[in-house]
Formats: sequence, C-alpha cells, structure tokens
Amino acid sequence: MTHRPGRVLPVVTAPAAVLSSPAAAVDPRNPDIAQLAADLVATMRVSPGCVGLAAPQVGAGVQVFVLDITGHRKARSCHGLVVMANPRILDEGPAKPGREGCMSVPDLTGDVARATTITVAGTVPGTGEQRTVTADAFEARALQHELDHLDGLLFLDRVVGTHALHARKRYL
Repeated sequence: MTHRPGRVLPVVTAPAAVLSSPAAAVDPRNPDIAQLAADLVATMRVSPGCVGLAAPQVGAGVQVFVLDITGHRKARSCHGLVVMANPRILDEGPAKPGREGCMSVPDLTGDVARATTITVAGTVPGTGEQRTVTADAFEARALQHELDHLDGLLFLDRVVGTHALHARKRYL
C-alpha cells in the first residue's frame, strides 16, 4: 500500500488542548499513521530551525514523532531521520540544563534539565520495524523534547522558574 507524499500541516501553538493531553498509542501499520508520519517529516523540513515534530503539534493526539538533527552545530550523535510510533524510554543518563525552543511556543525559549544520554525504542510507521536509538548531547535533548509532546508536556512545564524563560531571538 502506498501513500501520497507528505503534506505541510499547520502547527498548533499553546495553549491548544491537544498540546497538554497525553497522546494515544497507535497501530503503526495503519496507512493513516504512515501518512501522518510523512506529513510530519514534510512539515519539519520546511520549518526553519526545526529538528523535530510530534503529532500533537499538528493537532493529532497520537504517539508519533519525527526528528532529524543532521548538520546541527550542537550534534554529537546523529541517527539521521528518526520516525517512531509508540516510543518508550529504555535508559537515560544524568541530567544537564540547556536551552530549548519549540514551534508550538514561538515567542519563548527556556532552560530545561534533560538527560545527557538516552535510549529510546519504538516502531517505524508503515513498516512495523522495531527501532532503538541511543543518543547523547543535542540529539538526546531533542528526543526527550519530542517524547514530552507525546506525554502532553511542553518545555514550559519543565523550566525551573520564570528566570529560565527567555524571549526568542529573531534573525532577519
């Protein structure tokens, strides 16, 4: 069964209810889930500075996310394009604070403590293949950020206080 190329979808912003609700598990072999994954990749690719996107960010309350930090200046580990449904954390290392931003919170960034290493397992939409990724540094942070979206959390829920919030810099 084939699906059409990914469509660029509108990104919802806080305080949309879908962003604060835990996402539902999915059947990764469902063609609609494979299509949603393709749409997430297309949306991520056209969004400047975006390295990951979760289904709730496009209004779909399901457990699917995409991530690709290829070429990012802060990358150490890099697994290329990661597309997962129903992900779960298998292991994580000690936490360290770092700055984060989010397409669903366009005007702010924040300092969030995240594990410096993480192992995540999930299913590839469409194929049903099981995939495990062990990441560190920026890729580990980005994975945790996307997993939070699936749990109904934004980085705003993890900042240690208002002193850890910052106006997003705009570059022309």
